[in-house]
Amino acid sequence: MAIDINRVSIIIPAMNEEAIIGQVVQGVGKVMVESDFDFEILVVNDGSTDNTGVVAEQSGATVVHHTYNMGNGAAIKTGIRNASGDVIVMLDGDGQHNPQDIPRLLSEIDRHAMVVGARSKSSQTQWHRDLANRVYNLLASYVCGRPIPDLTSGFRAIWTRLARNFVYLLPNTFSYPTTLTLAVIRAGHCVKYVEIEAALRVGKSKIRLFRDGTRFLVIIFRITTLFSPLKVFLPVSVGLLILGVVWYIYNFVFVYHHFPPTSVILILSSVFIFLTGLVSEQVAQLRFDRSEGEGCISHDSQRQKESH
Repeated sequence: MAIDINRVSIIIPAMNEEAIIGQVVQGVGKVMVESDFDFEILVVNDGSTDNTGVVAEQSGATVVHHTYNMGNGAAIKTGIRNASGDVIVMLDGDGQHNPQDIPRLLSEIDRHAMVVGARSKSSQTQWHRDLANRVYNLLASYVCGRPIPDLTSGFRAIWTRLARNFVYLLPNTFSYPTTLTLAVIRAGHCVKYVEIEAALRVGKSKIRLFRDGTRFLVIIFRITTLFSPLKVFLPVSVGLLILGVVWYIYNFVFVYHHFPPTSVILILSSVFIFLTGLVSEQVAQLRFDRSEGEGCISHDSQRQKESH
């Protein structure tokens, strides 16, 4: 391939995936050898109570062990910290992701900061998760100001240096793809979505719809206030302002010709929230200066600049 990548680190978080992890590791290894990449496969054994770690190691992976279950996101963070490649590919250890799609993601990484495998409509996914993902995608699209076709996909390639810049933001739970996507995009980096077809996972899912779904929503708002606070503060401010004005008009027309105290409180609250959002926006700009990122330039061009 013409892509200038010195080494690729494949990170596979796994917890009690003894039945499938061997096939996943072998499939990834076969694809990477055929693609002529220098690579390593890191399986992070997240406190498994079965032989996941042993099977992964016998299949050719380097295994990093958690002594107890810390969470899917914690496993990814361990993988990022231990990766030796200049590009990281993350995929699930439950058989959902086809290793044959890895070269497709890597073929785009030289022109983008991160490449995400977006699940197509033909993917074998459950209807309630599809419905939840649509809600998450809409919220994320509003936050980022661009269409987000698959916010929660765990199949992605990212430059190692960039991943390590944001690793402290990632939660220890299944919500790490949400955080990573919003952080990378709101920091001014380019993200590419490549359509993939995901299969049904092998074994029982560890995601709980209500618990993890609620956590996803909280994380969306948390990352929004971190990177683009006005996206949260402005709608609340406008809503309170409209409510205060409407309540004043109602009281003036139908009750008494005075400015009601409730309207005063609502309008003043609207002003205070807007000003708080404005200050927060300035702080966010100072903390996450977009000039530090490569944006949408080619990483080949960036390396040439650094070499000079």
